[in-house]
Amino acid sequence: MKKKLMAALALVLVAVLILGACGNGGGTQTRLIMATGGTAGTYYPLGGAMAGVLNNHTDMQITVNASGASADNIQQIGRGDAHIALAQNDVMYYAFTGTSIWSATAPVTNLATLMTLYPETIQIVVEANSGIYSVYELAGRRVSVGDIGSGVNANATQVLAAHGLTMNDINEFNLNFGQSADALRDGTIDAFFVTAATPNTAINELATGRDLRLLSLDDAVIANLIADYPFYVRVVVDSSDYTWITAPVVTVAVQATLIASTDMDDDIAYNIVRTLIERSNEVAQGHARGAYISPENAVQSVSVPFHPGAERFFREIGALS
Repeated sequence: MKKKLMAALALVLVAVLILGACGNGGGTQTRLIMATGGTAGTYYPLGGAMAGVLNNHTDMQITVNASGASADNIQQIGRGDAHIALAQNDVMYYAFTGTSIWSATAPVTNLATLMTLYPETIQIVVEANSGIYSVYELAGRRVSVGDIGSGVNANATQVLAAHGLTMNDINEFNLNFGQSADALRDGTIDAFFVTAATPNTAINELATGRDLRLLSLDDAVIANLIADYPFYVRVVVDSSDYTWITAPVVTVAVQATLIASTDMDDDIAYNIVRTLIERSNEVAQGHARGAYISPENAVQSVSVPFHPGAERFFREIGALS
């Protein structure tokens, strides 16, 4: 009997120790996994900055994992391998609706928006002496449009179509950002598409040895793109983004977005967005992109419905009507 009592007491002690280890100020922590991106990109360090703020100011304990970025993260949310993640809002739309680059893959319908974070700009790069001044003039040229099935490839397809062009009208190359920059430097291609935050490292490194130009889009083209694809937003790239730009470049961007599973508890989603909005200055101390976090920016170009908890917060503060 004494041995059984001692064993029972030992089990109780283990349980107490486990709860104590999970506690934050005496409470039980909510443990979440955040999927981000590659360690050399923006998503991973920004995710780390956001997780640090949430870990410090809530009862959440968030583990940040590197990943293959948008498409991979969405699939992780769909499978339940991650609870929150970062993704481009256009890729989210394709996954949610099973269209474009997601047409051969089952839709991910348990996907919800927590908040949009910052613009990821469609940048079309040419050499300054190329004689190319508009997208129309890419016809017949050698153009890198990103990997097949990538978000960049989908953006390039849409931008070309808005100018009456298809992939058949260009000499198509499917290269990543670094490969594209190398190919332009070597004279293998004439132009390349990038969808990324500005400044982009591959573009800036190329600009150290080449005079570059980014192509602007006409206002009418931008209006048509936004009408056809509501996840786009008009943006201007200038010398604050790249010191070598001499005149503002008008283009479109998609939005980097913080996403979650629809299975997430409403109060947890509410507390995530409330904490990140209220402590955005702390996020910005951890990563410069945190400076974009604001109530106004957080509700822009939402391509997949808000999580109910996030929506409740934004309605309470008047960011949503």
